[in-house]
Amino acid sequence: MKAFRPYQEVPDEVQLKRNFNRRLNLFFFIAFLIFCIIIVRLAVLQFVEGPELADQKEGGSQKNFTLKPIRGSIIDASGNKLAYSTASNALYITLTKDYSLNTDSGKANRPEIEAIAASIAEAFRQYGDPDLEPMSKEEVIKALDLQYTRQHGYEPRRIKDQLSKQEIAFFLEHRQKFPGVQIVEESVRQYDPDTVAVQTIGYLRKFKGSKDFSEYKEIDLNNKTQDDPGLIYIEEESVGYGGLERMFQQELRGKSGYISIPISPQNMVEGVPTLVAPEKGLNVHTTIHKDIQLATEQAIMDRLQYLQTNVISKKLHKDALTGYAVAMEVDTGNVVAMASMPDYDANIWESGGGTNSAGNGTISIYGSGRSGNNFDSLVFLGSVIKPLTVLIGLEEGLFGPNQTYIDKGFATIGRVGSEQRIGNSGNKSMGPIKPQQAIQSSSNAFMIDMIGKGLVSKYGGEKGVEVWDQYMESFGLGISTGSGLPGEMSGQKSYLDTDAAGSNLAALAFASFGQMGRYTPLQLAQYTVMLANEGKRIKPQLVSKLTDQNGNVVKTFEREVLSEVEFPQEYWNVVRRGMNTQGIAGFEDFRYDFARKTGTSEQDSAAGRKDNGVFIAFAPRDNPKLAVAVVVPEGGFGSQSAAPIARKIFDAYDEVYGLDGTPHPKLPEEQTDDQEEEVKAEE
Repeated sequence: MKAFRPYQEVPDEVQLKRNFNRRLNLFFFIAFLIFCIIIVRLAVLQFVEGPELADQKEGGSQKNFTLKPIRGSIIDASGNKLAYSTASNALYITLTKDYSLNTDSGKANRPEIEAIAASIAEAFRQYGDPDLEPMSKEEVIKALDLQYTRQHGYEPRRIKDQLSKQEIAFFLEHRQKFPGVQIVEESVRQYDPDTVAVQTIGYLRKFKGSKDFSEYKEIDLNNKTQDDPGLIYIEEESVGYGGLERMFQQELRGKSGYISIPISPQNMVEGVPTLVAPEKGLNVHTTIHKDIQLATEQAIMDRLQYLQTNVISKKLHKDALTGYAVAMEVDTGNVVAMASMPDYDANIWESGGGTNSAGNGTISIYGSGRSGNNFDSLVFLGSVIKPLTVLIGLEEGLFGPNQTYIDKGFATIGRVGSEQRIGNSGNKSMGPIKPQQAIQSSSNAFMIDMIGKGLVSKYGGEKGVEVWDQYMESFGLGISTGSGLPGEMSGQKSYLDTDAAGSNLAALAFASFGQMGRYTPLQLAQYTVMLANEGKRIKPQLVSKLTDQNGNVVKTFEREVLSEVEFPQEYWNVVRRGMNTQGIAGFEDFRYDFARKTGTSEQDSAAGRKDNGVFIAFAPRDNPKLAVAVVVPEGGFGSQSAAPIARKIFDAYDEVYGLDGTPHPKLPEEQTDDQEEEVKAEE
């Protein structure tokens, strides 16, 4: 007999399938949910927690907190510091614990840091400068940034700078009472209060505001991959923004210091920080001589004042507001004076002294400002170009050294019947003259007929302009002087715009007597040196050497010939004899025979046509030692405006170095009344 089995219902096949699909869907849903959670977590790890985890990865290693470097000095030729850094000690504190109010541990530690802050404030009150308001406890706590709103937890906090000697001694003696305290030597940049060659020396700006210059932009990019902490620039670091400060930025800067800080995985200090002090930069020794520079600056300002208040050539020159001068040694190329006046005080001018003074007018159109009718330092050269014009004519075989020209007082250009008449100054007729007399008497007619027209006849108009341009560049006019100063302009070659001139012939005619090319005073000085040394274009040298802080010479800068032109000695003799302009104010009792050329260039303005004073000279004539170039926009005749400035520069150089190789200090009884000299010159 079979055992009895209760009835069992056979599952419906459709129901089984439904149950299977339900479980399968639930499985896929759970798998999808887990996958989404993983994706979200990965995103959080990468984009949210990534930086913190990266810091934690470095936990147990070191973090470097960069300290500003200490710049070297810029020293003049006699040993005076024109730009220098004075020591300033600052108090830094690295937090060794969490003191924030956002964590339980921070709240527990808070009374400790408040007590420390109170002690620090009390030390400031007792030992700080009595003339300054001491920091309060609340100000110290704010500087500590306990909530990490401005700095990471591990970064040192800068509490106070310019500590007194008593404050330094106190904190060093009681270091154990102030965990994480560091005394860090910093520096403050200062400039000679006599404002010596400030546009040439330059000034500083914060690194964060200097990245418009390509070199600083590149440094900023390299900061991200820089291995050497000493080469890292921080945003608040001051860098050279002009002049020698920028030209020798890397040498002057030295290397950054840093505080090496052990970091915990929680991004806090773990251990004792160590200080690596900044390395001081090199000292730059400039060729500028303070005494000669100050004499140059004063001479310009005195002459501007005189031009504005005394009648010269039947009028006042009230718009003569600026002046420029460069004095350059003929043999060495050393620039002993470079002045753009008026200047400014870099000690009180944090961003560069204003719009008009931000540059150096002796190398660009931006410098001491503008004349009354907005003329800058690049003016037409006027007759000072004529020694070169005659050299070109001689070299091109357009005339001989002793050839005679009949000067009728004017020359004409243009088609017959519609000629343009161009005269000498005052339309003065000079009669029969030779090339050297054409230079001395400043004959525009000779330059036009013999050189301007001569180049067109020999080469044709277009080629003639090209030949002229080649000669200009060979004498440094229209190209960089090679000085290395940042912002140097190459000049303006107006003669190349022959359409504006009217024709190739017109361009060459006006260029031949100095009305179609504008060049910087530094270019003009380099050109004068070439006339003096007979063809060698020497680099204007502004620095003689670099030394370390112990006085050891790291690098020297010697005479450097950039290029050279060769002309027969007879041609140079013509030019040297021709540079003999007469009736020059201020040189009546000059003890040396010297070569000189005055220039008066014309320039149009809204107020009419104005005269710019230009003057070049080198002395002595036969054994030249110093070349000088002076430009006074709207100063009138160069013989009356620019020449007296040059005389005082020569005198200053003669006192310090000697134009004959022996210094000639001025004796008290030799002092004369400047006003009496000026009256005598006018008579």
